[in-house]
Amino acid sequence: MSELGASALGLAFVVALVGVVAGVIGGVRREASWAEVARRAVLLHFVLATVAIGSLFWAFATLDFQISYVASHAARSMATHYRLAALWGGQSGSLLLWLWMLAAYAAAAVVVNRRNQSLIPWVSAMLMLNAVFFGVMLNFVSDPFETVPAGQVLSDGSGLNPLLQHPVMMIHPIVLYTGLVGFAVPFAFAFAAMATGELGTAWMRITRRWTLWAWFFLSVGILLGGRWAYEVLGWGGYWAWDPVENASFMPWLAATAYLHSVMVQEKRDMLKVWNLVLIGLTYSLCLFGTMLTRSGLVRSVHAFAQTEIFGILFLSYVAGIVALFFGVLIWRSPELRAKHQLESVLSREAGFVVNNWLFMAFLGVVFWGTLFPKVSEWITGTELLIGPAWFNGLASFVALPLLLLTGIGPLIAWRRASGANLRRQFVWPTVCGLTVGLATGIGTGLSGGVFPVLVWAVSGFVVGTISQEYVRAVRARMRHGENPVQAVATLMRKNQRRYGGYVVHLGVVFIFIGIAGAAFNEERLENIRVGDSIEMNGYRLEYRTARAIPAQHYGGAIARLALFKNGEPLVTMTPERRVYWLEQQPASIPAVYSTLLEDLYVILTAIEPDGSATVKIYRNPLVNWIWIGGYTFVLGTLLILWPHPPPRSRSEESEA
Repeated sequence: MSELGASALGLAFVVALVGVVAGVIGGVRREASWAEVARRAVLLHFVLATVAIGSLFWAFATLDFQISYVASHAARSMATHYRLAALWGGQSGSLLLWLWMLAAYAAAAVVVNRRNQSLIPWVSAMLMLNAVFFGVMLNFVSDPFETVPAGQVLSDGSGLNPLLQHPVMMIHPIVLYTGLVGFAVPFAFAFAAMATGELGTAWMRITRRWTLWAWFFLSVGILLGGRWAYEVLGWGGYWAWDPVENASFMPWLAATAYLHSVMVQEKRDMLKVWNLVLIGLTYSLCLFGTMLTRSGLVRSVHAFAQTEIFGILFLSYVAGIVALFFGVLIWRSPELRAKHQLESVLSREAGFVVNNWLFMAFLGVVFWGTLFPKVSEWITGTELLIGPAWFNGLASFVALPLLLLTGIGPLIAWRRASGANLRRQFVWPTVCGLTVGLATGIGTGLSGGVFPVLVWAVSGFVVGTISQEYVRAVRARMRHGENPVQAVATLMRKNQRRYGGYVVHLGVVFIFIGIAGAAFNEERLENIRVGDSIEMNGYRLEYRTARAIPAQHYGGAIARLALFKNGEPLVTMTPERRVYWLEQQPASIPAVYSTLLEDLYVILTAIEPDGSATVKIYRNPLVNWIWIGGYTFVLGTLLILWPHPPPRSRSEESEA
């Protein structure tokens, strides 16, 4: 299979080159024959990329240790599903996954939009230009089908990092890549619009669902990564501002700003240049983040170190793509002047502008904090690390106003809001926010500081806004004879972006509620003997016993601790401490007792020679609201993406 996969990769590279040349000629000359060559090149490239990745999957399934990449990331001890997931567990395989997803997106884009004769040649050229680069990396720098010399083939492989052998990590990279790679489509259409001079909203309408699709999967990928970190890494948290986490979060911030900003252009024909900047920035950050995690610049459990030439080539490619896109944007900028200007600071479009400024400030904080250790090393020779406290402190100043704008935006009219309108719109949300803030302030006694109370107060304000918008709209529909369920269905059908967006905002509120709960986290490190117990906030953990783990491929111990709440028995918690023999890697498997209000999170640090256990205990209030918010977020996005039949015209209704 190595010969088949390598041949398919080589041919895919050649076909991608043909696609670039044909697309450029077809776009410049506006000749349908060359455009058709480019389109067929895109489709053939997808077939070849599928053959290549299918060959590598087969090699993992059959444990073909003649292939160096398989020998480095698979082992006979691994279950079949983890063997297959090991394909994207390393450098070469993850790049091949990126190439295949890019090929799939490109093929889908040219098939769905095949009637658009003016944009598709340039779209094909840009997508295939990206494919050419990944083809260079896979064929000449990081070959996934490189074979081991005949005399050096081993009977077993090294296996996948044990921390990555988790159900979430089987799907997390695929979901994340579906988001990151997906932004190549709106990026390519934006470039095509500038190349052809078709600078209206057509390219935005074409790519609206493509952009939402990519943003949705990127969002879910980030949430899955947080869940994996919480369950597997054994440190009691879900987000550590790790460079690899930031690499996916930065394009998410730019894409979210774009999804808000694009509504201003659609409604008021403003921010044309800015929207092109945002979509260019989003995909550039997708590529930059991929380079960051594969160039050896950062160290992480899910980063890949590589040779110096790899980093140089990747950074040069990112710089070239950025220069090409923004160079064309500068060339076209005189034709992108807005027809309308901001009429009032008390308008919805002004709110969107402030929203975008805040997202860019947030992006600047994350970008600088991620690169600062390397910048400091280049300048001073010493790597100065920035901890989570630095990120949390600056991010909170930006995130709270962003949350507030989530509630303010829907209350303000387009163009110019009147004083009477503002008073009428803000009464109920303000009452909700003040009530929640007062109640939580009294309930907590400000023991966690002012910030969480402010977050919950603003969350109450946003929930008040969302409920007010739904109640008013449903009542209006009910006056036309619909019941509440029919009214909501009609709202979703006629304006799913608006009312589905409110559900997304509700999910964001729940996530903020959970994040604010971290101000009340408790942490204890204790050594206890059999029969002893630990008290924490009404909980009692009693150490019963410990036993060795009889697994074949790792050793360690598992402790049994009985959990009581106010004297009542709840569960037996069984945290584990493992050491994987082959990888010589320790791992802690936490035991977690979850309720809607809090988690009790127990880590076994060690079983001491005298039989006592050293355990670390975390009490994480409201952490489950983050996952509830994630589910709500997913539901809201699906409501936006759900296809509805186009509304019938009046003539059609009269004929029915």
